[in-house]
Amino acid sequence: MDSMQPRNLLEMLMMLALGVSVAHAGELPQLGKSPTRDVVAALTREEKVNLVLGTGMNLPFLPEEMRGPAVGEMSEAVPGAAGNTVAVPRLGIPSIVLADGPAGLRIEPEREGDSSRTFYCTAFPIETLLASSWDVDLLERVGQAMGNELRAYGVDVLLAPALNIHRNPLGGRNFEYYSEDPVITGRMAAAFTKGVQSQGVGVSLKHFVANNHEWNRNVINVIVSQRALREIYLRGFEIATREAEPWTIMSSYNKVNGTYTSESPWLLQGVLRDDWHFDGVVMTDWFGGRDAVAQMKAGNELLMPGTGRQQEALLAALESGALSEDVLDRNVEKILELVRRTPTFKGVAPSNAPDLKAHAAQAREAAAQGMVLLENADALPLESGAKVALFGNASYDMITGGTGSGDVNEAYSVSLREGLKGPGLAVDEALAGDYARYLEEQAAARPRPPMPFMLPPPIPERTVSADEIARLSRETDVALVTVGRRSGEFTDRELEDDFGLSDVEKALLNAVSRAFRSEGKKVVVVLNIGGVIETASWRDHADAILLAWQAGQESGHAIADVLTGRTPPSGKLATTFPLSWDDVPSSANFPGKTLLGPDPDAPGFMRGDRDAEVEYEDDIWVGYRHFATKGQEVAYPFGYGLSYTTFEYGDVKLNDAGPGNEVTVSVEITNKGAAAGREVVQLYVSAPGKAAPKPALELKAFAKTRTLQPGESETVSFSLPPRDLASFDEASSAWLAEAGTYTVKVGASSADIRGTATFTRASGETVATVSKAVDTARPSTP
Repeated sequence: MDSMQPRNLLEMLMMLALGVSVAHAGELPQLGKSPTRDVVAALTREEKVNLVLGTGMNLPFLPEEMRGPAVGEMSEAVPGAAGNTVAVPRLGIPSIVLADGPAGLRIEPEREGDSSRTFYCTAFPIETLLASSWDVDLLERVGQAMGNELRAYGVDVLLAPALNIHRNPLGGRNFEYYSEDPVITGRMAAAFTKGVQSQGVGVSLKHFVANNHEWNRNVINVIVSQRALREIYLRGFEIATREAEPWTIMSSYNKVNGTYTSESPWLLQGVLRDDWHFDGVVMTDWFGGRDAVAQMKAGNELLMPGTGRQQEALLAALESGALSEDVLDRNVEKILELVRRTPTFKGVAPSNAPDLKAHAAQAREAAAQGMVLLENADALPLESGAKVALFGNASYDMITGGTGSGDVNEAYSVSLREGLKGPGLAVDEALAGDYARYLEEQAAARPRPPMPFMLPPPIPERTVSADEIARLSRETDVALVTVGRRSGEFTDRELEDDFGLSDVEKALLNAVSRAFRSEGKKVVVVLNIGGVIETASWRDHADAILLAWQAGQESGHAIADVLTGRTPPSGKLATTFPLSWDDVPSSANFPGKTLLGPDPDAPGFMRGDRDAEVEYEDDIWVGYRHFATKGQEVAYPFGYGLSYTTFEYGDVKLNDAGPGNEVTVSVEITNKGAAAGREVVQLYVSAPGKAAPKPALELKAFAKTRTLQPGESETVSFSLPPRDLASFDEASSAWLAEAGTYTVKVGASSADIRGTATFTRASGETVATVSKAVDTARPSTP
C-alpha cells in the first residue's frame, strides 16, 4: 500500500492503528508506544475538560445552568440529534453525533435551507413487541436496518437499546424495555447491538442500572440486595455487554443503595470493567448525577449534555488537586478511542438516502412476528371479503410508539382501517366516517403538552350509540374493537383508565359483544398498547384477543397480516399479565416514598423531583419468578401465546458432561395442525434451592423454529454453561452452583411445560467470583 499523508495528529493515530504507512510522519509530533496518550498530551487542560463534557439540549425553555459551555455549542450537523461530543479542530478531533432511538432514529425530518428533500426515519416496533418475537435473528436484522439509517444520516452513536426490567406494569417506560426477565432482555439487546454495530456505528446500552420507573427518577434511591442486582437488574446488561461489545453504556439517573450510578466506582469500574471487561465509554443520561468530579473519578467518562457549571467545577478541581490530571487523561483517552471508531472521524459522507422502503418492510415483518394471540375461539383468521365493523379510536388513529426519547419522526403510519384494505376486508364506511370526524374535532381542541417530549392529553374514547351498534351487528360479519394506550417518558402509568379499561371502553365492549353475539357473530379485540393492562374482567366478552402492542409505522398492515393469517401468530409474552395489579409483588410500595420536598439543586425541568427512595422488597421475585413459585394464578403467563396450529414436543434429550462442563439439551418439535406456524421453545431450570431460596423455574435459553408446514419437524438444541446453574452468593460475592438435583423443563410457556429431564451435582461449585459492593441492602424472602 502506498504511504499516506495524515492531516493531523489524530488521523496519524488512526492510520498507525490500522497499519497504514504514514508519509512525512516527522512533520507531526512524535508518537510513543501509546499514540492515544500522545494525543491527550497535546491537548490543553481546557480542551480535555471540554472533551468530557458533551453538548446538546440547548433548548429555549432550559434555564441558564443547564446550557452547555460556550466552547461546546450544539453541532447542527444532524438537526434533532440528542447531542454531540466537542470538537478540537486544531488536532483534527471532530464532533461526533449521538441520537435517540430505541424504536428508530429520532432526528428532525426537515432542515432549514434544504427544502428539496426530507430526512424521515423508520418507526420500528417498540422493544416490548420485539422481545415478544423471541427471535434473535430478527432483532439483528432490525438493528442492521436502524444502523444503516444512522450511517446514512451522519449519526455515530444510537442511544439504545434500553435494558431495564419490567418490575411493575405501571412503569412509564416499560414500552422502551424488553421484558421482566434478564435472559431474554440480554439476548435481544445483544442481537440488536450486533446488528446496529455491523454498520460501523455504535450503540449505548441504557439505563445502567435499576431505572425501573419514572417517578422522581432523577433523585430516587433504589435500595436493592446484591443478589437481586446481580441476578435480575444487572444480568441483562452483562449478557449484552459480553456478547455484543457495545461501544458505549449510559448510566442511569437514580441512586443505587445511596450512590448515584454515574458516581459509583463499584458499578462503573468494578462491575463493568473488572467483572465484564467492558472497554468502551460510559456516558451519563442527560443531566444525570450531581457531582462532576465524582463522576470523573468513578469512570463516567462523558457527561451529557455538559453544562457550564460542570466545566467550572472540573477546572476548579484540577486546580485544587481534588481531581487528578491522570483521571481526566484516562477519561479523555476513552473518548478519543470512541471518536476514532466513528464514520464522522473516518470522513464518511452521509448519503441522506437510506432505503426506507426496505426498512418499512423489515418493520412490518418484525411487528407481525412479535404480536401475541391471547385468545381465539374460532374467530381468527378472518376470511377475505368479510365486512368489518371497526370500533375504537385507535383503529383509526393508531399509537405506533411512545413519546420522549422513544419517539420517531416517520414519513407515514398505517392505521388499522388502512391495513385491512390490503387483504380484501371491507370496513363499514359510515362508522369510519363518524370516527374520522370525531377524532379531527377532538384533536383540534386538545391543548398542547406543557413541554416538548411529553404526552398531550388523550382524546376521550368515542361513545357509540346502541342503535348504531345494532345496525352494524346486522350489516357486518365481525366486530373488531381496538383498545389503545399511549406511552411516554417522564411519568408512570395510572391504574384507572390506563391499566384498567375506562367506563366508556367497558360499555362499548359490553354492548358490541351482546349485539354481535346475539346475531351469531364474533368479536375480536386488538390491544394497541405499550404495557400490560388488566384483562380478566372483560376478556370473556371477546372471541379473540390479539396483543398488537405499539407496532411502529406499519402497524395497520402488520395487524392485518396476523388477523388474516398472512403471517401466522407466533409471538409469546415476555412479560406476565396478572389478574390484578395488586397481585404484582412490587405493588406493595410502588413507586416509593418521598423523604423531602422538591430538590432545589435539581437542574431546570427536573426541579419537581423530590428526594425519594424505594426498597425493592420483591428482591429476585419479579414477574413469573414470583407467580410460579407461589403457584399464583395469572391472566396470561410469561412465555404464553397461541398459534393457528398446534405443536407436539418430543422427548427431552439431555447430555451431561459433568461439573465444569456444558449440559446440552435437545427436543424435536412437530407441527401437528393444519396450518403453517412457528413455535417458541423455552428452556427453564429448577435448581435445588437448599443454600438459598430459588424460584420454581428460571428461563435459561430459548429458540424459535423456522416456519413449519403441517407435519414438518425441527430439532431444537440448547447449551447450559455452568454459570446458568449458579445463584449469586452475597457473603462470598460469587456465583455458586450448589449440590443437588437440577430439573430441565422445556415448554411452550412458563406454565405449559411439555417435557423434563434431570441431572445431579454431587458437590457445589464456585463458577465465578466478582467485585464486592461497598453498599448493600438486606435481601427479601419469597
